[in-house]
Amino acid sequence: MSVKGGAVREAPAETSSPARQPAGPARTARVVVTAVLLAALVAVLVVTLRAGDSRSASGTLLAGYGVAWALFAAALWTVRRVPVRAATGLVLAGSAAIALAGLAAPPRTSDDMFRYAWDGRVQAAGISPYAFPPAAPELSRLRDDWLFPPAPDCAGWGLTRTAEGLCVRINRPTVPTIYPPVAEGWFLGVHALSPPDARHKPVQVGGAVLAFGTTLALLRALRRRGDPWRAALWGWCPAVAWEAVNNAHIDTLGVLLAVLALTTAGARRGALLGAAIAVKVLPVLVLPGALSGERRPAHILRVAGAAVAAVVVVYLPYVLASGAGVLGYLPGYLHEEGYEPGDVRRFALLRLVLPDAAAAPAAAVLLALTALFVWRRGDPARPWRGALLLTGATLLLLSPNYPWYALLLVALVALDGRWEWLAVSLAGTFLYLGSELLPGASRQAWAYGAAAVVVGVGAWLRARRRSGAVRAAGPRPSPA
Repeated sequence: MSVKGGAVREAPAETSSPARQPAGPARTARVVVTAVLLAALVAVLVVTLRAGDSRSASGTLLAGYGVAWALFAAALWTVRRVPVRAATGLVLAGSAAIALAGLAAPPRTSDDMFRYAWDGRVQAAGISPYAFPPAAPELSRLRDDWLFPPAPDCAGWGLTRTAEGLCVRINRPTVPTIYPPVAEGWFLGVHALSPPDARHKPVQVGGAVLAFGTTLALLRALRRRGDPWRAALWGWCPAVAWEAVNNAHIDTLGVLLAVLALTTAGARRGALLGAAIAVKVLPVLVLPGALSGERRPAHILRVAGAAVAAVVVVYLPYVLASGAGVLGYLPGYLHEEGYEPGDVRRFALLRLVLPDAAAAPAAAVLLALTALFVWRRGDPARPWRGALLLTGATLLLLSPNYPWYALLLVALVALDGRWEWLAVSLAGTFLYLGSELLPGASRQAWAYGAAAVVVGVGAWLRARRRSGAVRAAGPRPSPA
């Protein structure tokens, strides 16, 4: 993508698309095979999600997820040689079917959506979501039997009991929310549009809308480059059905805004990116990529300034209502999740070669150098490439326990086509669901270590292919 006079022009694809076959039996066969693989993928997702939750059926979920990824890979392989128009139709139909599959069961591996529903309800009552935790007596009039079930044992999946004896379906019920303002605005909007007593389903439907909307945004960018099938890397990905729809993680809204930001330019890019950051902080990793190769101070200021301004504008109403409390439980969450210096629950790969105390500083230095490289040496025509590198490196180094953090990575893979980075998403799911297979520390190292190897092998194969293409082309003729 190039920017000239405020207009955005997509750069040609780095490599030509696979050769398209003429109309005939071979083309029809590829379309049929792809459709059959997609149908099998949808069926496996539905059956797996209906098998149980992460407490009662973690092994079944992990096995079904593995089969779904195998079918996903096979479908991607076949759609690459389907003609553009048919590929576009398959991507859209498959993305819609995958999203619907995620609606087949209540949330199975995460209870975050219950907090989303609660935050929407609290705001609809005219109360800041940062003011009180769910268990606060000031909010007792908003409680119902869905989020606060009168269960004597309070022992079901997703249920917890507070020290005061309150049974609640919301995680961390004694602390305020951690979600930034754009996320809170989405929660309020979903609540306003939800029928009474609809429970979890409207939140999941909202996730499906965001997931399919991201597919449309990707298709819009990729069709101009002649590779619409790459949108399937997002739209058909089992992680999307699982995390974006079934668990309805709000990260998907940030992903959509980040994709829109990277496929536009100037202040609009910055504003969209700022909005993405105000959904979940993780999209801040996209900023160096959004400034790839940019040297002009005015342009840097236009993009970065618009991002900062967007964050300030959306935070302002909540700051006026809650003051310093607008950060909610975020500082406590970071401490709880092990991102403070000296904590040994993060940086699993670095801790294999460094003392625990040195892992966090080393990660900070490596990521700062990666961000600098992306900004200084990145391709301005493909800003998503640098964003993918920095986001993927961050996930590898921090080795998070939550697979939905990788949703942003999946969308960046779709924009750039570097499939090997999808291994990072798989690593997060293995770490999250595979508690019975390996001890925690070993599981972290094995999962993200294997993902790092896949990324390295993919990069090597790509470089080897480029080198072979250069040799095949031969030396350029000297000018006359």
